[in-house]
Amino acid sequence: MCGDLMSKKLYRVVDWVVRILGYAIILVVTSMIFNDTLYVDKSYYGLWVILATIIIYLLNKTLKPLLIWLTIPITGMTLGLFYPFINLAILKIVSFIMRSHFSITGIWFALFACILISILNVLLDMLVLKNFNKGN
Repeated sequence: MCGDLMSKKLYRVVDWVVRILGYAIILVVTSMIFNDTLYVDKSYYGLWVILATIIIYLLNKTLKPLLIWLTIPITGMTLGLFYPFINLAILKIVSFIMRSHFSITGIWFALFACILISILNVLLDMLVLKNFNKGN
C-alpha cells in the first residue's frame, strides 16, 4: 500500500517534469519562430525558459480558469475565437513578472505566437503525454 502511494507520487512528479520540459521546448521553438515578438533573455537562456514555463504553468492552473469563466460571454459570441486572447493575457502577465528576461511585444504577431503555442500544446498532450499516461 505504501509502495503504491509512492508510485503515484513519483508518477505525478515525472508527469509534471515531462510537461514542463515539453512546454519549455514549445516556448523555445516559438521564440525562435517569432524572435521579434517573443523574446527570452539569451544569458542563462535555459534558466529563463524553464522559469517562464513554470510561471505559465502556474498561471494556467490558477488564473486561466478564472479568466475563461469571466470571458464566457465574449468567447461564446466569437465562437471561441477570443480564447487565444486569454493565452496572450497569460503571456503578457509572464512578461510583466519577468521584466527584461522575457517579453512579448505587439498584439497580432503575439496572437499568432499564442495560437502556435496552443497548437503545439495540444500536439504535446496528444502525442507525448497521452502515451506517457498509458504506460502508467
